[in-house]
Amino acid sequence: MTNDLRYWLGFNRVSGIGPVRLRALQDYFGGVDRAWHASSETLRQAGLDSRSIDSLVQVRGRLDLDAEMARVSQAGLTLVTLDDPVYPRLLRETDGAPPLLFIKGELAPDDEWALAVVGTRSADHYGKEVTRHLVTELAAQGITIVSGLAYGIDTVAHQAALDAGGRTIAVQGCGLDMIYPTPNTKLANEIVKRGALLSEHPLGTKPEARHFPARNRIVSGLSLGVLVVQAGQQSGALITATMAGEQGRDVFAVPGNIFNPKAAGVNYLIQSGAKLVTSVADILEELNLRVAVEQRAVQLALPEDPTERALLQHLTAEPAHIDEISRATGLAPYVVSANLALMELKGLVRQVGGMNYVTAR
Repeated sequence: MTNDLRYWLGFNRVSGIGPVRLRALQDYFGGVDRAWHASSETLRQAGLDSRSIDSLVQVRGRLDLDAEMARVSQAGLTLVTLDDPVYPRLLRETDGAPPLLFIKGELAPDDEWALAVVGTRSADHYGKEVTRHLVTELAAQGITIVSGLAYGIDTVAHQAALDAGGRTIAVQGCGLDMIYPTPNTKLANEIVKRGALLSEHPLGTKPEARHFPARNRIVSGLSLGVLVVQAGQQSGALITATMAGEQGRDVFAVPGNIFNPKAAGVNYLIQSGAKLVTSVADILEELNLRVAVEQRAVQLALPEDPTERALLQHLTAEPAHIDEISRATGLAPYVVSANLALMELKGLVRQVGGMNYVTAR
């Protein structure tokens, strides 16, 4: 995979080859490395159009993949591809999921319990206080807060999550060798310590306006739902809410003063079917997270058990049979069976039939 990363990084620089085309090339050639080195004629046979072929030929002729990998390493970034098991599951399930993610900081399994919090860049006192109040409680409940590091609601949401000791992820519309907006650099550095900065753009990509609508699909794609706190009719937060709906995510909105232009967007969302939010309970109940939060509290109170830890290391979202788990862990089948039964009661795993188990999500 380390060697393959060079080619994912290369394709990330080629205009005209997005998630769908790259997957088609992978399927045709059996790997991104073979697709990268393929001749123009073979690429044409694989279904690639002339413009995309020309773009690929030009990029691979001038790009030093080893040097690009070195730049990524020097910037302290991690590369995660769609084929990587640690790629965020919720985002992977969306249409047009980015083939390659640049990450500074760390993603965690618990980030699957994530909520996007977005809103206007010109938030007033009401918008900021509501954001701080809701995010503080959400973060305290173990919910990861996802936003875009923009001024206003985004900034307050990230800061409130950090102040509450929670995790937060900031999705950038530029390369991670720069922070946008620049005054949020200190906040970004704090996010890296207890969460992650994330982008689909290669190093050197400037924060151009055309990147932000695409950025918003990642914000919503990483999350179980999107909470819009305060937004006018033309707010970018409404784009995020629209994308969330298209991705099958729940959309939440905090009602605002009907005389306040900054509330026109959120009130419109509520009229259009978004869940009206007056408390964190409204969100947890709609997403069926209340039981999950209670289970997490129980899990944190339990002492660490080496057997349970070993079993969890060999369990994913894909069903695994007890016999398979036994072979992988070296534990006797009866030990595996007994411990998995206890772990299911604790909410750590789930049996999905036929003695197959998955991790609890």
